[in-house]
Amino acid sequence: MSTYKSLLQQKAELDAKIAEARKHELAQAVTQARELVKQYGLTADDVFGGKKVSTGARAAVAPKYRDPATGATWTGRGKPPKWIADQDRAAFAI
Repeated sequence: MSTYKSLLQQKAELDAKIAEARKHELAQAVTQARELVKQYGLTADDVFGGKKVSTGARAAVAPKYRDPATGATWTGRGKPPKWIADQDRAAFAI
């Protein structure tokens, strides 16, 4: 039966072998990836997918309510304006 110290020694040796194997295989993988990128003229967007950039423009929402006194409108989204707050909205529907 192995002793605690000998098992720790074996673990340390295995950890070193694992790190060396990973380093070697990682270098091979990077070399292979670079060759493929060069061979096919790939870009970072091709490999990793480009970020979708929003245009920032949102579709305009048609107003649902109109203040008869001023002609101001409100879409029904967000905080209600003072002229419609705490009132029956049906009276202001467009």
